[in-house]
Amino acid sequence: MQDIRNIAVIAHVDHGKTTLVDKMMLAGKLFRDGQDNSGEVLDSNDLERERGITILSKNVSITWKGVKINILDTPGHSDFGGEVERVLNMADGCLLLVDAFEGPMPQTRFVLQKALKIGLKPIVVVNKVDKPNCRPEQVYEMVFDLMCDLNASEDQLDFPVVYGSAKNGWMSEDFNKPTENIDFLLDQILETIPAPKHIEGKPQMLITSLDYSNYTGRIAVGRVHRGVLKDGMKVTVCHRDGSMDKQQIKELHTFEGITHRRIDEVGSGDICAVIGLENFEIGDTISDFEEPEALPTIAVDEPTMSMLFMVNDSPFFGKEGKFCTSRQIGDRLQKELEKNIALRIEEVEGYTDRWLVKGRGVLHLSVLIETMRREGYELQVGQPQVIYKEIDGQKCEPIEELDINVPTDYSSKMVDMVTRRKGEMTSMETEGDRVNITFDVPSRGIIGLRTNVLTASQGEAIMAHRYKEYQPFKGEISRRLSGSMISMDTGNAFAYSIDKLQERGRFFIDPGEDVYGGQVVGEHIHELDLVINVCKAKQLTNVRASGSDEKARIVPKVIMSLEEMLEYIKEDELVEVTPKSLRIRKIILDHNERKRANKE
Repeated sequence: MQDIRNIAVIAHVDHGKTTLVDKMMLAGKLFRDGQDNSGEVLDSNDLERERGITILSKNVSITWKGVKINILDTPGHSDFGGEVERVLNMADGCLLLVDAFEGPMPQTRFVLQKALKIGLKPIVVVNKVDKPNCRPEQVYEMVFDLMCDLNASEDQLDFPVVYGSAKNGWMSEDFNKPTENIDFLLDQILETIPAPKHIEGKPQMLITSLDYSNYTGRIAVGRVHRGVLKDGMKVTVCHRDGSMDKQQIKELHTFEGITHRRIDEVGSGDICAVIGLENFEIGDTISDFEEPEALPTIAVDEPTMSMLFMVNDSPFFGKEGKFCTSRQIGDRLQKELEKNIALRIEEVEGYTDRWLVKGRGVLHLSVLIETMRREGYELQVGQPQVIYKEIDGQKCEPIEELDINVPTDYSSKMVDMVTRRKGEMTSMETEGDRVNITFDVPSRGIIGLRTNVLTASQGEAIMAHRYKEYQPFKGEISRRLSGSMISMDTGNAFAYSIDKLQERGRFFIDPGEDVYGGQVVGEHIHELDLVINVCKAKQLTNVRASGSDEKARIVPKVIMSLEEMLEYIKEDELVEVTPKSLRIRKIILDHNERKRANKE
C-alpha cells in the first residue's frame, strides 16, 4: 500500500489558498518544463478567474519523497459553506492559511470551527510575510487564542507554524530567514499530518462530491473509509432516505496531479472517483454487495435566504438568450441541485414558471444566476428575502456576525449605519490607524449594506460576515428610501429628453439604448416613483436660434453589478437577466394598472 496524506487547505477569502496549492503543484513537478503556469491553474471556471475567488472545491495530488499527498482546495466565502463542509470530510489534516497583516478573519473562524469539530490536525501557515507592515508574531498569537476559543483539543493546539510567502514561493520556520522553496512546508505535512488509518473489512465509501463527464455521465468522488474497492466490483448504494440499490462499478480512478488515472483497486484512506453508478446523491454510501452498511450522511447548514426565479416575460423576451422557456430553466435548476448541496428549490403553488430558490446568501445565489446567464439563459429574479423560522412560538430571523475594518476617522459613520439596521456592536479594537468593529446584525440588514459602507468610507472598508444563529425578530428595517424613475413608452432613449430630466435623479441608461414601458431607467431623488418619457425627441422647426439650441450634456450612467442590483431593488421590482444585459423593471409594467394595484 502506498503511503498517503489527505490535507485540506482552508482560509479566509484572498489569503492565498489557491496560490499556495499552485506552488505545491510546482514542487511536485506536475508541469512540463517551460509550460506556462503563471495563472491560477485550479480556478478553471471563468467566473472564478474574473472575481479571483474559488467557488468549487478542487482535488489535486502530488508525490513528495515517495508519499502521495491529496490536496483539497476549498472556497473561503461562508456562502459556499456547503462546499467546505463536504471537503473537510475527506481530509485528515488541514493547512490553515492566515494573512500576516490581517490575521484571522470571520471566515477563518467559520472554516476552522468546522475543521476542529471533525478532529483534523492543523498546520498554521502565516502567509504574505513579505508585505510591508505585517506582524507575523502577533498573528500567530491571535490564531492560538482563536483555537482556544473554538475548544481545540490539546493535540490540535500543539500545531507547527510555518512562515512564508506563497506568491514568492518560499516557506520557512523563521520569517526573517527566507528560503529558496516550499520544501519545509511539504516536510512538515509528512511529519505532522497523520496517515489515514487503514481499516480492514467490508468496503465503505461516502460520496462527498460529484464530477461530470460528457462520455461517462456522473462520477462519484469520495474517500474510501474501509476495505478495498475494485474495478468491476458489485456494490450496494445506500441512499440518504434509507433505500438501497444494487449496482456495479465500471471504472475506478485515482487523482494524479490535476488529472485522473485508471486503477484496479483503491484501499481505505485514498480519495477516488467511481464511474458507472446511477441515481446517487451526495451523502450516499457505496458499501458491500451482500451486507450493506451506511455511513452517517453529511449535515449541511440550512439556507438563510430565498429568491424568486421566474421566466422572462418582458417585451424584450428571447432577443438575446438561447434558453427562455420554463421547462429549460426548471431542468437547469434541478441539475444544479445535484452538485450544490446547500441549495433548495421549491415550486410556487399555482404557477408552472416560478421557483423559490433558497441559498446561503446573496453571493451564493448571484453566482448561480451569473453562471446561468453565461450559459445562455434568460430569467427574472425578485428581491432577496430572508427565511424566517418560528421557534417556541416566536418569529425568529437569521443573525450574522459582521466585521468591518476601517480607518479610525470613519468608525462613527460605520457604527451609525449598522445600528440603524438593528445591528448591535459587540467589540471594537484599534490596531494602528485602523479599527476592527464587530456587530451582530440581522441578515436583512446586510442586504445592500456593502455599497453604502464602501461609499461612506471612500472605498477603505474591509467587510466580512458569517451566519451565526436564529434570534427573535428585531423589528422593521428601513430599506432604500429613494424612488425609481420609470420609462413610460417603449422605444429608443434620446439624449435630448435625458438631458432635461437629469436634475430629477441618476440614470441607469445611456442615450441610444432601447427601453420598454415599465423599465426602471434611473433613481429618483425623492421617495415616490416618477414615470418619465425618455423616448421624446426634439421637435424640429426651421427656425434657428442661438439661445435655445444648447448641446445636451449627459452625465455617464450608473453601472451596477448583478449583486448590487439584487440588493438595490424594491419589493415590486425584478431584475431581468439576459446573456448580454441586466435591467431593472417593475413587476406590473403598465402605469395605470400599477396605480390601481397600489390603491387596493
